[in-house]
Amino acid sequence: MAKASGRYCAVEDVEASRNELVELRHRIHQNPELSHKEVETARLVAEKLKAWGYEVTEGVGGTGMVGRLKVGSGTKRIGIRADMDALPIVEETGLPYASRNTGVMHACGHDGHTTILLGAAKQIAATKNFSGTVNLIFQPAEEAGIDCGARRMLKDGLFERFPCDAIFGLHNHPGKPEKTLHFRAGPMMSASDRVTITVKGRGGHAARPHMTVDPIVVASSVVMALQTIVARNVDPTKTAVVTVGTIQGGKAMNVIANDVTLGLSVRSFDADVRELLKRRIIELAQSQAASYGASAEIDYGWGHPVLVNAEKETAFARQVAEELVGPENVGEVEIVTGSEDFAYMLEQVPGSFVRLGNGAGSSMVHTSRFDFNDENLTVGAAYWTRLVERYLA
Repeated sequence: MAKASGRYCAVEDVEASRNELVELRHRIHQNPELSHKEVETARLVAEKLKAWGYEVTEGVGGTGMVGRLKVGSGTKRIGIRADMDALPIVEETGLPYASRNTGVMHACGHDGHTTILLGAAKQIAATKNFSGTVNLIFQPAEEAGIDCGARRMLKDGLFERFPCDAIFGLHNHPGKPEKTLHFRAGPMMSASDRVTITVKGRGGHAARPHMTVDPIVVASSVVMALQTIVARNVDPTKTAVVTVGTIQGGKAMNVIANDVTLGLSVRSFDADVRELLKRRIIELAQSQAASYGASAEIDYGWGHPVLVNAEKETAFARQVAEELVGPENVGEVEIVTGSEDFAYMLEQVPGSFVRLGNGAGSSMVHTSRFDFNDENLTVGAAYWTRLVERYLA
């Protein structure tokens, strides 16, 4: 492993900005905005980037933006991405900088991700210790599902307008020690598909069930049958998840409804497994319904693809981390069954998605008590700075 060089950014180089970064993160946390509505957050980011000398392009894919900085004669180009949106969750942290927007909170740490990249932006612009082009991508709507910010930015010509030879992103990781960085080459986060199954029966009076085809009974059978797919159809050495997250049907206890709707979340890491899950879900739903004299209509929505980290770029990102924080603070991350729209960017440009430990006792993301760990701000900013300097050395 290469020995850390004094000419590249170290954590202590950005410590002078610690208070500024904490204040900035708390400001963003207090004023969270939902997907595609990150107007004030984007305005704040743009103001900072412009003040530091970046060429800023706003309105990329909606509320997204790119800050571009070119130094020297180098021809290599690197992209670093951070997400900006919050979630529709009522915050219960009790923190002095808790959300001021009722029902909206930064429950996934995007306030921290944005602040880290801004901290790096300041340091990169101040030192200009590189030769090439840096594209800092501030993405909206990571939480928006299929209508996500990554797809919108790509559709708006992100990599045609701001070419990158490599792209990197970061997400905090509750349960891992703070100030530690974690990597995984190859598939790391799952594909995520959403399925709606509408069971159609024949309604009637609850006192005369023999004159109906009860869709609630049918739907219950479908739910139980779906549990066998992962247990009995998927290779045990491979990972898959089939979760029935919603059941909606009936409005009165003395009425048998005409139909029931099931909502499924389906996760996988392998293309063949993904196809298998689709085929078996459709077959089981339709056959179970038919056995009761009912029918099942399936709307199968392909979602985010598997997030795949490139071998070369991941090895490079890990090496930079080991130089910055030491090998003892760098680890391997297990596969994550959550999904991430950064996967769309990695389909077009090789790169890597890094996990930053949020603390062993951290609350889980997407919960009302989650808070990004401020101890990570200078480490994260120094990491992105050093990664840029090393890549564009």
